[in-house]
Amino acid sequence: MAKIAYRDAVRDAMSEEMTRDSRVFLIGEEVAQYNGAYKCSKGMLDKFGPDRVIDSPISEAGFAGLAIGSAMYGLRPIVEFMTFSFSFVAFDQIVNNAAQIRYMSGGQIKIPVVFRGNSGGGHQIGATHSHAPENIYATFPGLKVVVPAFAADAKGLLKSAIRDDNPVLVIENEALYGRESEVPEGEYLTPIGKANILQEGTDLTIVTHGRSCWTVLEAAQELHKMGIRAEIIDLRSIKPLDWPTVFASVRKTHRLVCVDETKPFSGVSAQVAAEVGRACFDHLDAPILRVTSVEAPMPFSSALEDECIPNVARIIEAVKQVVA
Repeated sequence: MAKIAYRDAVRDAMSEEMTRDSRVFLIGEEVAQYNGAYKCSKGMLDKFGPDRVIDSPISEAGFAGLAIGSAMYGLRPIVEFMTFSFSFVAFDQIVNNAAQIRYMSGGQIKIPVVFRGNSGGGHQIGATHSHAPENIYATFPGLKVVVPAFAADAKGLLKSAIRDDNPVLVIENEALYGRESEVPEGEYLTPIGKANILQEGTDLTIVTHGRSCWTVLEAAQELHKMGIRAEIIDLRSIKPLDWPTVFASVRKTHRLVCVDETKPFSGVSAQVAAEVGRACFDHLDAPILRVTSVEAPMPFSSALEDECIPNVARIIEAVKQVVA
C-alpha cells in the first residue's frame, strides 16, 4: 500500500467514479477553475471538462437543488460545499427533498446524490464556519452520513457513496486534507455502515470518528505507558451506525468513553451512550463518559479553539475516571 494525502484520496475517488460512469459529475463553488477550495478537485476540469466539473454561483440552495433534480432524472451528482457550515443554506433541499422524495414516491424515484465537504473546528475560521453537523443530518430518515478519518476511507467511502442510490453526506475535515496514510492499491470500496477497530484492547472501549480518531490514537500512546489498553473503534459511518461492533467491544471491555467533535447536547456520542446504556447495561462496570466539543460557539483564537474540541488531555482524564 502507498501513502497518499487525504485530499488526493478524495480526488482519486471522484476521478475514478467519473471515469467509470459518465452520469457522475461534480458541482460546487470553485471546484473547477480554482481546483476546489482545498484542492480536492485539482486537475479534474482539464480531465473531464466544464460539463462535468461545474463552478456554481454562491448559492448553496440553488446548486443543491439542481443536483437533486438531476439525480431524479438519472444523473449521479457530487455536490461540494466549501464548508459543511454552508450546507445549512441548502438545509431545506437536503432534508425535505433529497431525504424524502424516494419515500414519498413509493420508491419510484431514486436520489443518487453525494454532498461532501469540510467541517469542524480547529482551523481558526470562526464560529460560522466550524460546525460539525453529522449528528444533525443523521436525525433525518433517508440520509446516510459518513465521516472518513483516513485516506483509505476517504476514497473507499466516497466511492461507495457515489454508487449508492440514496443521498449520502460525506463529511470531511480541513485538518485532515494534508495528512498522509496508507491506501490500498487497485479497485476497492469501503462499506457504508461498517465500523473499523483501529486498535484492540481489554481495559475500555473508546468510540470515535473523523478527525478525533487521530487525537484518540495519540492519547492511546500515553495511556499505553500507564498500562491502560484501550480498544479504539472508528465509526466511519454515523447513519447507519454499526451497533453490533460497538456492543461487542463494550461487552468485552465493560467500559466506554465516547469522543467526538459534535456538541454535547444530542451529539453523536450522546446517541452512542444511550444505545450502549440500553443494550449493554448489565455489562458496564463504570459510567459512560463523553468527550465532546464544548457547549459554546467556536472561538477564533487558536488557544481557545484547542480547548473547545476534544484534545489528548481531556481524553486521558476521562479514561482515568472510567478505569479507576
